[in-house]
Amino acid sequence: MAAPLLIAHRGASGYLPEHTLAAYALAIVQGADYIEPDLVSTRDGVLVARHENEIGGTTDVARHEQFADRRRSQRIDGVMVEGWFTEDFTFAELKTLRARERIPALRPGNAKHDGEFDIPSFDEILVLLSQVNVARAAQGRQSVGVYPETKHPSHFAALGLALEPPLLGSLAKGAGTAPVFIQSFEVGNLEALHERCAYPLVQLMAAEGGPWDRYGTGDSADWTYERMATPAGLARAARYATAIGVQKNMVMQEAVDGAPSATPLVRDAHAAGLAVHVWTFRAENHFLPRGLQRGDEPSAHGDLATEIRSFREAGMDGLFCDHPQIAHAALGGVEA
Repeated sequence: MAAPLLIAHRGASGYLPEHTLAAYALAIVQGADYIEPDLVSTRDGVLVARHENEIGGTTDVARHEQFADRRRSQRIDGVMVEGWFTEDFTFAELKTLRARERIPALRPGNAKHDGEFDIPSFDEILVLLSQVNVARAAQGRQSVGVYPETKHPSHFAALGLALEPPLLGSLAKGAGTAPVFIQSFEVGNLEALHERCAYPLVQLMAAEGGPWDRYGTGDSADWTYERMATPAGLARAARYATAIGVQKNMVMQEAVDGAPSATPLVRDAHAAGLAVHVWTFRAENHFLPRGLQRGDEPSAHGDLATEIRSFREAGMDGLFCDHPQIAHAALGGVEA
């Protein structure tokens, strides 16, 4: 059985602030098969890597007095959000900001690097990847891929800042030999991309009741992720997608006695012709099942390797991980 694809979730975000060139570069060194940028748009239509278009928690924008009046509230995918938003800044203005660790209480080591890195554009990420892949080709090694996520595509399209045209333009110009997956929680934009490009597409979904439920499902407002995870829903997704990207507890559920058990999702997805990529694997106790936690500190590292191996046995085809080095070793990899 082939090893699952190792997707560096926002780069090596367990070691450096997420969505920075340094985090992507470290992920490659640690053995990632793909790096994963979340993409949002600036006011002038440049795609940049941020987990959300609200950047109050991942940049030092609050320290820039000249941008104080840009703090506002708006509704995004049905939820009111307050803060600073990428669509209110030009790319040049965003370049004056510096990245900050998103969860400093759990990753104080990362927070020591606050202020060191700027906000990369997607084109800058592709330049880095191209340079790496040229060097790897000279060594006879496989290219590292890129796995972008379109964040809130309906929101940006309504602003006249559709993500898909610049995404496809950047990939055509700069992806080079890098393999590509494109992912989204929305259905409509994936269906549109299916008509416009040959890149494999990934339908993201989350467990029913999570914050993504009913999120951005295009013209099917009642098409919840719970329904997508049924055989009928998976057959529909297979019309436009190559894989599904699913939350961990949709694949393995922790029983009352703490022993995990597999759900039918992997089996059903494979029957529909879909690969299964699982998110998100993290080493901190806070994110691990009780039986794999070590010590009492939420920020301490538990037994992530055992969790990854159990999901591999359950048949996953890929995993999103904040700690590529640990995942690479757990999957039997050699030093990158």
